[in-house]
Parts: sequence; C-alpha cells; structure tokens
Amino acid sequence: MTDGQVRDAYAARATEYTRALGSLEEMHDLDRRRIQRWAEDIPGRVLDGGCGPGHWAAFLHEQGVDVEGVDLVPAFIKSARTRFPDVPFRVGALDRLDVPDRSLHGVLAWYSLIHVPPEELPATLSAIARALVPRGRVLIGFFESATAEPFPHAITTAYYWPIEQIRHLLNQAGFTVLDIESRRDPGQRPHASISAAAHCQ
Repeated sequence: MTDGQVRDAYAARATEYTRALGSLEEMHDLDRRRIQRWAEDIPGRVLDGGCGPGHWAAFLHEQGVDVEGVDLVPAFIKSARTRFPDVPFRVGALDRLDVPDRSLHGVLAWYSLIHVPPEELPATLSAIARALVPRGRVLIGFFESATAEPFPHAITTAYYWPIEQIRHLLNQAGFTVLDIESRRDPGQRPHASISAAAHCQ
C-alpha cells in the first residue's frame, strides 16, 4: 500500500470520515486521557503525524502543547485549518517529516501507522526517531492482534500488530518503551498503545 493509494482512499471519503470521526466527542474517553497524560511532561514541539481531521492536534493545543498537525490528505488539512484556525497544519507524511533531525520533543502517531506495510514500518519508525530530541517521546495507537496481518479496513487495507512486535521494532529504531496499554471494547477491534522515548546518542 503506497502513500498515494492511502491518500486517494481517504481523500475520496474525507468529508464522510470527518463527520463520523473528526471530533473528540466521537473518541473514547480513555484515549483522551491517555493522550493528555502522554503530553503533560513534553517540554517542546510536538507533531501530530497523520492528524486526519485535526481533532487530536486541536486537543493538544488546548492543553497548551506547541503542536503541528501533518497529514497526507490535502482535504483533511484544508478542513482542519478551517475548523481549528489557531493550530498549524500542513501536508506531509510520517516517513518524510520534513523537519530537522532532533527538532521535535514528541510525535503522536495515533492510528496513523495502521496502513504502513510491515516491511516499511521499521524505516518509518527510524524516521520518527531521527526527528526527536534525546528522550523525545512517541505515542503510537494501533489495532492489536496475536499476529501481524492485513485486514479490510473501511477505508483501505490496514494491519493488526502484536504488542511485542511493535515493542521490538521500536527498540530496533532507537527507542526505549516506557509503557503499554491495551483494551478490548465490545464490538470494536482490540486496541493497544505504546509510549516510548528516543535513546540518548
């Protein structure tokens, strides 16, 4: 699955997606608390990578975080700029962040890596690691399963990941895993999130 294919699939349904999932009211309360706790002790600039309609970037901005939203889909960025004019947004990708090395204090990748093919995920995590200052934080949200495998997501092909495999890939990319959360809500795919800190080099 290429960036272009993911971009086009979301662009075709951007208005529908924003209406259904583009507000905090549609998000799980535990996710809001998780992201808020993660951001509390981050002292500098944060990138919301794969920000979609921009609601999580706006949420972080409301918490006083210096945040920028980045997404592949121009329609998402255009909508986010209109809905949240006080938050900066731009078109971009997590594997090409277009920021100097060691310039970010945090990267939120909340369900924005789910369409990355397994063979490409290590390079994407390494790109995130390069952009972070030593001890900079990343928070990843994803669909959890016992094996890494594709499934027919409503927009385009996505992937389940085992928690231990994501932990291993983060370690290889230059991170130390700090904490892990998971849950299984009735009628929903299993959820997991991992917070990690970039190694000091």
